[in-house]
Amino acid sequence: MTDPADDLIPSVFARDCASRGVMADVTGKWGGLALAALLDGAYRFNALRRRVDGVSEKMLAQTLQALERDGLVRREVQATIPPRVEYSLTPLGERVAGKLKELIDLLESEIGQMRAAQEDYDRVVR
Repeated sequence: MTDPADDLIPSVFARDCASRGVMADVTGKWGGLALAALLDGAYRFNALRRRVDGVSEKMLAQTLQALERDGLVRREVQATIPPRVEYSLTPLGERVAGKLKELIDLLESEIGQMRAAQEDYDRVVR
């Protein structure tokens, strides 16, 4: 039996589209930061956790599992004692992370304007 969702034209706006779940993984609190950090190259778990300041061990593990399932992150276990695990981007992950990096660069370059808008809003709403 086929899944009716397989017949849908991909649209993140459609409730049953698989792209919506991936979008949530990528744009969630930690997904985008993890992907952007991995643009710098492969990281071991604790090094990535230090790079993504504020993420808990549990949340980073869950985030990396979701991104690995989505085909964006590769988890490589090296046969050493103790085992060495590294995370890196897949080719698709590199493309997605590149787009996120563009957004990050835009946000960082325009943060002054956004902070001013927030202050203006807060003055009016209070």
